[in-house]
Amino acid sequence: MDSVIQVEKLRKVYGATVAVDDISFEVLAGEIFGMVGPNGAGKTTTIECLEGLRKPDGGTTRVLGLDPQRDGNALRLRAGMQLQQSNLPDRMRAWEALDLYASFYPKSLDWNELILQLGLEEKRNTPFAKLSGGQQQRLFIALALLPDPELVFLDEPTTGLDPQARHAIWDLVRGVRERGKTVLLTTHFMEEAERLCDRVAILDHGKIVALDTPANLIRGLGAEERVIFTVDGSLPAGFAAAFDGQVKVAVEGKQVIIHARNDRQVPLVSEVVSLLTAQGVPFRDLRTEQPNLEDVFLSLTGRAMRE
Repeated sequence: MDSVIQVEKLRKVYGATVAVDDISFEVLAGEIFGMVGPNGAGKTTTIECLEGLRKPDGGTTRVLGLDPQRDGNALRLRAGMQLQQSNLPDRMRAWEALDLYASFYPKSLDWNELILQLGLEEKRNTPFAKLSGGQQQRLFIALALLPDPELVFLDEPTTGLDPQARHAIWDLVRGVRERGKTVLLTTHFMEEAERLCDRVAILDHGKIVALDTPANLIRGLGAEERVIFTVDGSLPAGFAAAFDGQVKVAVEGKQVIIHARNDRQVPLVSEVVSLLTAQGVPFRDLRTEQPNLEDVFLSLTGRAMRE
């Protein structure tokens, strides 16, 4: 599969701060590639270097075969860009912004359709300053998609959106990929990256600390799944011993928590339910907790808060 973006030893420094520290990666045609990381990890700086908005201090970048610094105008005709921070004139109406931006391109999508897809139909005549933060965000995503680009950059596209709007954006992004386009997005929502992205790069302190599919990242963590349930009486004396040595059983009052690695041949929940049934143990409120991308993220970047 062809590469749409190639990055080799990209570096960006602000004074004594190394924002992006010699990172290398590629984005393949037709994939949704995600970048996640704590605040200040270098996600936005990286994407802005690829968009030609910031000049790198080292390394090479190629986007759609173009140099973002030298070929910025040509790139903007082929790549849609939704920035983390953008603005429009306060009195410009939503439809006016879309109509104006559509005039910049040789060809563009029907912005009336985009307004419908992004739930902005009732706000088409609303001045920009009167739109909520989430509505402004959706308008900027519409502007990024307007030229029907080969590649779309989305920087924190669902920040400030309610769950319904967030899922609508996810469906829209999947639709972009289904039309053969490529998407590079940054997000701080681990669920979003896990459910939406084909591959994910985790950044920390300007470096890529992991890059793979969400499933492979989770599998590589070797984290434990848990089965949790409630019993009103006590467990039989031989209950815990009935499992192999890789399974741990903890009892906290009426709640029983059973841990095991998530790479077992037989699902842990099946083993637990079978044993409870065989031993005649009444139980209720059973649930499972699987390791996810957030577990990987916290394992690699730590739990300390970042400014």
